[in-house]
Amino acid sequence: MKKFLAKRLEGRYSSLWASVFAIVLTMITASVLLLIMGKNPVVAFQSFLQGCGFLPKAKYGGGSGMLSDLFDFLNYLAPLMLASLAFIAGFKTGLFNIGISGQMLLSGFLATVMVGYNKSLSPAVAKPLVILIGIAAGGLVGAFIGFLKYRFNIHEVVSTIMINYIISYLTGFFINNNYVDMMTRTSRVCTAAARLTWTNVKIGGVNCKVPLGIVIAILIAFAVQFLFAKTSFGFELKAVGLNPKCAKYFGVGVGKSIVLSMAISGVLAGLAGVTYYLGYTNTIIPKNLVGMGYDSISVALLGNSSPIGAIFASIIVSIFQQGANYMSSRVGVAKEIASLITGIMLLYASCGNYMKMLAHSVIQKEADKTSNREEEER
Repeated sequence: MKKFLAKRLEGRYSSLWASVFAIVLTMITASVLLLIMGKNPVVAFQSFLQGCGFLPKAKYGGGSGMLSDLFDFLNYLAPLMLASLAFIAGFKTGLFNIGISGQMLLSGFLATVMVGYNKSLSPAVAKPLVILIGIAAGGLVGAFIGFLKYRFNIHEVVSTIMINYIISYLTGFFINNNYVDMMTRTSRVCTAAARLTWTNVKIGGVNCKVPLGIVIAILIAFAVQFLFAKTSFGFELKAVGLNPKCAKYFGVGVGKSIVLSMAISGVLAGLAGVTYYLGYTNTIIPKNLVGMGYDSISVALLGNSSPIGAIFASIIVSIFQQGANYMSSRVGVAKEIASLITGIMLLYASCGNYMKMLAHSVIQKEADKTSNREEEER
């Protein structure tokens, strides 16, 4: 068994197997925790799937059904996928964009204020404007962070954390003073024309919320994959991430690559923001940075920093996050256990290189034993 696992982690699809092992180890660890709490792990994992519309529930409320839960899941999945792509775009160039939550918030806030409250715009005008504002706002913040990194050598982790606080308090101030809903204490909801989710759509006799963002997210995942795998520009970005000094020696503009990489990361974070705040939630909680920006890091690592891998990793993480409420009500544990499971998954995913190193050591020992045996036979 040990040799079998080592060969999987040493072979051509080692990164894929590392993710599979991380998921399996997460399930085992989560099962142990649930058993300690006196809960049935099988029922808990089944509840996660039922909460996301992959399995039917025992009963549904009026007008809702399995498809309603599935489309709610897709509504959550779209911004998470875009946020993970935003992290990957920077990570490929050796940059750690931890400010995705702030870039999401700023993009969502500006799109809401500039377009979401304008009742005179038609859907054909409002929805593209929302997307363009998300692209512009996120891209400008990302480019600014890249400029600080290149020009003043300010580490992007430091600058993004500080900018997160600035965005959080500034948007919170304006929402509380100008755009607050006095009943909910959150921002007023945007118009249906500007929202990137079609609500009350009848599919199979049940009401569904159909997200426009999921189509955008999947298309962009393949576009980012093409960028880094098939274009010279993408190759330059990866070269800067692997060795900036070597890339500069061969004529690659390191500063330009850093700024453009962070700008691309910001654009994707901006798209995640508008699909989240003007799609999934349709409101903004003042002074609150959504945890999705941090979950995107675990998604990216679980997907081995691959845009296509991020699609599948986003689905897995979204199942735990979106199915948490139903699991909590059915099993009787706090819904925060979903975040705990996500954190455990991140821990195991980050150990992927260590797993590969152990696998290489096992294979090498087996090779040495075989070599010594052959020498003795001679």
